[in-house]
Amino acid sequence: MITIYTTPSCSSCRKAKKWFEDHRIEYREKNIFNIQLTRDDIVAMLRNTDSGFEDIISTRSKVFQEQNLDIDDMTMSELTNFIINNPSVLRRPIIIEDQKMQVGYNEDEIRTFIPRRLREIIMCTTCDKGDDCDYKNALNIYFEELRDKERSGVHQN
Repeated sequence: MITIYTTPSCSSCRKAKKWFEDHRIEYREKNIFNIQLTRDDIVAMLRNTDSGFEDIISTRSKVFQEQNLDIDDMTMSELTNFIINNPSVLRRPIIIEDQKMQVGYNEDEIRTFIPRRLREIIMCTTCDKGDDCDYKNALNIYFEELRDKERSGVHQN
């Protein structure tokens, strides 16, 4: 399941959620101001980063600046506790699914979360055209398949 860490006033968060809704991709939203982040949440984020905390923390955030912190001088436990107590330091949105993660909204990069079946249609791996399908046409085919499954009572995975 895709998890999106968001805040209400974040326009990039709204764009990401709209993209998932437009593509009929299920996700679970975690509003970081309404829930208490856990160590597991932060570990899930860090598991998918290249540069660790630097990928998920906005060092330009007001809280981070006021504290005059240096990430390199803090232990992992200190940084984790700091994020739990000050979730506004996180960049947003943070989108995670298994081994995939995106920080911020990027219209091209978010396509990494496209379901396998839709990728197959786009790449025409299961059709007789032999070439890449037009993206809009592929979406229409995919949505029609979803509607057919819904009508027959089969749930999407």
